[in-house]
Amino acid sequence: MKILDRYILKSFVTTFATVFIILFFIFILQGIWLFIAELAGKDLDVWLVTKFLLFYSPKMIPLVLPLSILLAGIMTFGSFAENYEFAAMKSSGISLGRAMRGLTIFIFGLSIVAFIFANNVIPKAEYKFVNLRKNIIQRQPAMAIVEGQFNSIGDNFNIKVSKKSGEKGEKLTDVTIHKRGKGEAQATIIRAKNGLLKSNESSNLLQLELFDGYYYEELKSKNSREQQKAPFAKSTFSKQIMNIDLSMLNNNDMDEEKISQTNGMLNISELNYTLDSLENNYTKEERSITDNVVKRTSNALSRKTSYTERDFSHIEKLPDSVKTDKNDLLSLMVDSKKQRILDIAINNTSSSANIIKQSINAQNERMKNINNHWLALYEKFVIAYACLLMFFIGAPLGAIIRKGGIGLPIVFAVIIFIVFHFINTFGKKLAQENGIPPFLGSWMSSIVLTPLAILLTYRATNDIGMINMDAIMLPLQKAVMKLFKIKSNEE
Repeated sequence: MKILDRYILKSFVTTFATVFIILFFIFILQGIWLFIAELAGKDLDVWLVTKFLLFYSPKMIPLVLPLSILLAGIMTFGSFAENYEFAAMKSSGISLGRAMRGLTIFIFGLSIVAFIFANNVIPKAEYKFVNLRKNIIQRQPAMAIVEGQFNSIGDNFNIKVSKKSGEKGEKLTDVTIHKRGKGEAQATIIRAKNGLLKSNESSNLLQLELFDGYYYEELKSKNSREQQKAPFAKSTFSKQIMNIDLSMLNNNDMDEEKISQTNGMLNISELNYTLDSLENNYTKEERSITDNVVKRTSNALSRKTSYTERDFSHIEKLPDSVKTDKNDLLSLMVDSKKQRILDIAINNTSSSANIIKQSINAQNERMKNINNHWLALYEKFVIAYACLLMFFIGAPLGAIIRKGGIGLPIVFAVIIFIVFHFINTFGKKLAQENGIPPFLGSWMSSIVLTPLAILLTYRATNDIGMINMDAIMLPLQKAVMKLFKIKSNEE
């Protein structure tokens, strides 16, 4: 490696490492903010919090790494251009393409490392992260409850305790529970002197035993006058057991789909195997739904009825033209049976329509799951390509704007990355709903920004500015000069 290549590589790596550490720290702080409700006030030891953040941090790499490469490229090459180092290189016969050659090899190697990391490390970290969140509550269930305040658990439970005791805080004193169903105005209030939390690591259920208490329940009356009297029921108990589903505790952040699905915990080989099974299952279900609808229709048509020969005896007296008129088959029946036939037809049609609607909804969910797995598969390749893409946007852009430091480069980097991230998020959401193919949804941001990378690289290597400012400023300057001359002549 020549001295120039070492100098450029050292300058870039130093800037890249600094930017990466700063951005990674910022994104980790964002993660702490997202999970602050789970971490704060739960008496967690330092090692457990460290593990929590350690398992969360790998999923931040696909966001931090491309942005760090982009910003480091703009800052490094902008600094070279600003300090006339590129001018010295060009005077020695070294072009921008030659100066970028060593870094291109480095970024290509970094892309391979990013692909391996996304395929092996991130799935395992995601698996550990989800299980750690669940096990924190299962092993120490009292951590879900903070003393002296109401704690929301799920959509319909609010629990307040005055004091926790025991080795893991499982013994509760003075328990108050507000239970309210979705969309319901009436609430059930449960009070108990003591309570005991029990959990099992193999189950998602948290068991709460209450002792010596009562419950107060507001009653719902269909009569509006009775409802204004606010009827209620009150009952006492010596012991009552309540089961709380812990799975809802894992659905309080922006990664709800990833937690409920397994696609983020699989590598490429496992995703291919899972996708094959999911697509085969989707095809089988589609055939099964079709067969069920056809059989249901056939059974309805062939179902025995209580009709007698007398009901059809008048058909022989009708003209042949009426008998063969398929659009007026109902006229072949006697009047007393027509309403019954119509009722049977309406019921069968309504039932079939409901079955078809439910089947379509179920198939849409299966297709969404398949699309999520395809997106997870393509993302492992997108992160590798994004590293190369951001380098070939950042390095030429820095050479063109000729500004280093943390001022203008950050502005350009943030704008480009926001566009990249917005298009990427939009494409994924659209692909999840089966609006576009998953391949296009994953690669949409890369497809949109690739022409920009090619354009910037071409203009930078050929010493062409991003925008010819003279073509814009000269006409304006001439117009201003003419305007001032006209005014001076008038005076």
